Amino acid sequence: MTTHATPRPGDPAITPALVAEHGITPDEYDRVVAMLGRTPTLTEIGIISALWSEHCSYKHSRPVLKTLPTQAPWVLQGPGENAGVIAIGDGLAVAFKIESHNHPSAVEPYQGAATGVGGILRDVFTMGARPIAMLNSLRFGSLDTPRVRYLVAGVVNGIGDYGNCVGIPTVAGDVMFDAAYEGNPLVNAMCVGLLREEELIRAKAEGVGNPIIAVGARTGRDGIHGASFASEDLSEENEAKRPRVQVGDPFTEKLLLEASLELIRSGHIVAIQDMGAAGLTSSSAEMAERGDVGVTIDTTKVPVREAGMTPYEILLSESQERMLVVATRGREAEVKAILAKWDLVAEVIGEVIAEPVYRVTEGDRVVAEFPGTRLVTDCPQYHPEARESEAAIARRTRDVASISERPEEIDPIWTLTRLLEAPTIASKRWIHRQYDSTVRTSTVAGPGHADAAVIRIRGTRKAIAVKTDCNGRYVYLDPRVGGRIAVAEAARNVACTGATPRAITNCLNFGNPKKPEVFFQFREAVYGMGDACRALETPVTGGNVSLYNENPQGAVYPTPTIGMVGVLEDAAHATRMTFTTTGDAILLLGEPREELGGSEYLAWIHGTVAGAPPACDLDAERALTGAILEAIRAGHVRSAHDCSEGGLAVALAESCIADETSPLGAEIDLSSWATLSRRALLFGETQGRIVVSTADADAVTAIATRHGVPVRRIGTVRPAADGLSLQIGTTRWTAPLDQLADAYHGAIPRAMSRAAAESVVAEGAA
Repeated sequence: MTTHATPRPGDPAITPALVAEHGITPDEYDRVVAMLGRTPTLTEIGIISALWSEHCSYKHSRPVLKTLPTQAPWVLQGPGENAGVIAIGDGLAVAFKIESHNHPSAVEPYQGAATGVGGILRDVFTMGARPIAMLNSLRFGSLDTPRVRYLVAGVVNGIGDYGNCVGIPTVAGDVMFDAAYEGNPLVNAMCVGLLREEELIRAKAEGVGNPIIAVGARTGRDGIHGASFASEDLSEENEAKRPRVQVGDPFTEKLLLEASLELIRSGHIVAIQDMGAAGLTSSSAEMAERGDVGVTIDTTKVPVREAGMTPYEILLSESQERMLVVATRGREAEVKAILAKWDLVAEVIGEVIAEPVYRVTEGDRVVAEFPGTRLVTDCPQYHPEARESEAAIARRTRDVASISERPEEIDPIWTLTRLLEAPTIASKRWIHRQYDSTVRTSTVAGPGHADAAVIRIRGTRKAIAVKTDCNGRYVYLDPRVGGRIAVAEAARNVACTGATPRAITNCLNFGNPKKPEVFFQFREAVYGMGDACRALETPVTGGNVSLYNENPQGAVYPTPTIGMVGVLEDAAHATRMTFTTTGDAILLLGEPREELGGSEYLAWIHGTVAGAPPACDLDAERALTGAILEAIRAGHVRSAHDCSEGGLAVALAESCIADETSPLGAEIDLSSWATLSRRALLFGETQGRIVVSTADADAVTAIATRHGVPVRRIGTVRPAADGLSLQIGTTRWTAPLDQLADAYHGAIPRAMSRAAAESVVAEGAA
């Protein structure tokens, strides 16, 4: 079939250099020519560059992603739509999704992060769900670096401003700092929304003759080639790519949210899709492919905010706060009336057609035309070579036990205090206080109060728990084990609140997949995630792949971020992470082991990333989850906090001091494990462990034993004045809580105060 698009007057000739500039390989170009039966137009080259980019097509990752489990009785919508959806009972469902905005945030941190929030909000409310919570997962380099402090300040400000203006609480997340992210920060945004099952709508174009309507903001030139930009390595040319970073308007987003939900409930539309990555191009082509229909779009009818925009620019613009709607024929006036009510634009720009083509016109001129749905389905898939790097093998097999202690470590309180100052471990209060975490008044447990955030479902006794998690250092050292741990720790965090882990979304942040060592990391990490999801019955409902996260200095740590959602049948069971009552027994569920590899202790105290990461026993993780959930629901648990970065000593300290308003001390005896090295016992990051405080140690012990979970009483909650005391054998060390709290709560504010001072100096110099 030969299609009939013709070049526009003034368009440049299609040369190998122009094709390469669009990120299209010679083989891919030949594939396009064969599909069309002719030389493509400039507009078609632009369309292909966007839809066949890694960011949109998943051409290197799709075969591996197909190995993930995606089904369960509670999954209503799995991968392939704007967001995944699970049933939570009583006819209710939650939609959720996580996506990256890494490259834009590296170039322009405020707008990059803000528009990441806006995009993920739209992915959720296009499913018919009202957003009820936002999360984020952030990775930065060292806070000792002025540029990193600039990025942190801009990203946090962008996330806070956008979410706060729209009125959606930002309730949870995770933030880690490591030199591996110095040149390429990771900014992953997650949204969770609530709907009734019958309100679920999908982005599937159908109904020949139905009009296609652009709604929301007008189209401008910002964000053109954003999807292609996200599929490139970062380089020194970043500043020239600022125009590819979108500009967000949260006030318009709020109007669009309300208008979209009203449209969905009105019955006037059959499908709705966010104009996200690749803008109008991806939304129209993907809706057509899902419905197996043809579409035609007239770019002269698209509402624009800049004169003289070409079809190429209109199709590829990633201007924010825009949606594409397929309406029921004859209901155009009703759709426009709803949008006008919210002071937004709605214009018919095309229609669903029976002819199997994807056609774009500029008035009467056809500027792009592809046969059938092949624009989406004919994208090539690649199977790159996968090979572990010698450097990673050398790091993993290094004998970290031979690393000598520093002289100061003779006092473990010194080591503990230093670890509490590590930005990865330290309180993120400076960050989350810039977010409104309680707007809409449904937040039961917000940032810093529990291992996961808990959101009440109004009108019911139910709540959901949500958390993001991933330790990229583990994944770098052993991708398959690291992938398992990312899922298992997210599930453990959710279970510590009293919620049953139900499903995940993921954001897979990796380097250049054409490098064998990177594709090895990607493949093995995904396999590890699949292992854990199957064992813990937490299917994958969707997500995002973000590749090419590297710069001339190298790739970031492989970081498959997990967004976990769990369900509490009764919000009254929501459990906090900090000790609550003097005299309570402190129990450890799980068993310490001689494991130091990949730990924050080695990285922060010794500047070393090496050793095998801690083992991940998925059967033990499942048993632990069952035990803690039963104990919480029986009313025996006052607090529950998992052991992660920094190990057992850090988990105990956090249980004492994380709540600034009511710190409590603890008297701890770890002599039962005196045969372990002291630093492995205190600071090793053995998985599958939870610190519990309880008024009924016997009851919790009985439950854990019935589930086959090792359990031991290790101490007692004491008044704050008693501090935190740690005993191993005949030796006891005691730390005043104010010393620990100053380290923990003050580290990031002290570092970021330097950013404020640098800004003042810079303004004065200007």
